[in-house]
Amino acid sequence: MSDEPTGFRDYVQARQRALLRTARMLTGSQHQAEDLVQATLERVWPRWERIVRDGDPDPYVRRALVNTYSSWWQRKWRGEQPTSELPENPVPDDEFARADLADALRRVLPTLPKKQRAVLVLRYYDDLSEADTARILGCSVGTVKSQTAKALARLRLRDDLRSTDLRSTDLRKAET
Repeated sequence: MSDEPTGFRDYVQARQRALLRTARMLTGSQHQAEDLVQATLERVWPRWERIVRDGDPDPYVRRALVNTYSSWWQRKWRGEQPTSELPENPVPDDEFARADLADALRRVLPTLPKKQRAVLVLRYYDDLSEADTARILGCSVGTVKSQTAKALARLRLRDDLRSTDLRSTDLRKAET
């Protein structure tokens, strides 16, 4: 990398706390704020001479901070999201558990709205793709996805299925 631009280090030392405060307000996290400030300073480094020549660098750096933050949110992947509960873990294949799940599903499937029930049956019992399910039901793939998510969420709330640690893959196994 080339030599450090004149005045860059002084600016960073003088404005680092303010930049971190702004970044922390944007991201909601100290660690992400530090990453955001670092990424922003990497962006302005090569243009520093021109930025200070145009006058006060604060507006430019703040705008670069917001633009960098904004570009992070335009990406599809949002980074790791910590959760209070661990994700569902697969359990060893257990014939009794499979039979219990199949029985519980037979009892609770009729309690779901018709469209949600149809989506689950076509997707997991008939093992159709989202596109095939959408074609059969005469709806969009997005509707199939949302109805599947809603149905699974509803099933997970059921007391009769709580002990089964329900996963979408369990629906396929339950009838096999």
